[in-house]
Amino acid sequence: MNPFTLSKSVVAPLNRVDVDTDQIIPAQFLKRVERTGFGQFMFFKWRFNEDGSPNPNFVLNEPAYQGASILVSGRNFGSGSSREHAPWALFDYGFRCIIAPSFADIFTNNCLQNGILLVQLPEDTVRRIIDKAEARTGYELNLDLEAQRVWDEDEEIIAEFDIDEFVKYKLLNGLDDIGLTMQHEDKIAAFEKARSL
Repeated sequence: MNPFTLSKSVVAPLNRVDVDTDQIIPAQFLKRVERTGFGQFMFFKWRFNEDGSPNPNFVLNEPAYQGASILVSGRNFGSGSSREHAPWALFDYGFRCIIAPSFADIFTNNCLQNGILLVQLPEDTVRRIIDKAEARTGYELNLDLEAQRVWDEDEEIIAEFDIDEFVKYKLLNGLDDIGLTMQHEDKIAAFEKARSL
């Protein structure tokens, strides 16, 4: 996992509540065993028409939001099944941070294990971010994970967010649970060697 380095991005507004993992990555795409390649299927039922053509009315198909690394959405984002493919799809598409009033618990853990920062902000603040992102082409947010703060250029929106210190450490240093374990590789090898004698 790479260290979290996002400091500024265009914001893509997904003005919906209760976005569940089946909407993020539909079940028919769960046959793949790699972590990569899922971005093309993210929000598939919303992004594409039945004939496979892009849905021009879906926000992420609008040119203004191409390349956005921050997704902002309504409450209860990531509810539903515990499929880890949902954060794989979001990450593969290019999202490194999701802002919402609330997130499902299992989805939260899956995102953090895959290097996606979840920023929980009050509903009225999220509403203002969505409104500004929908109204202004190229609307950007600045993000400082170390200081736990987000703000826009005119500083009309300045918000601090809570994050567990250990989770922040893992994100800033690019460490998932395997990475944390591998920091003790020498001790593990010594233990295994002594154990085999």
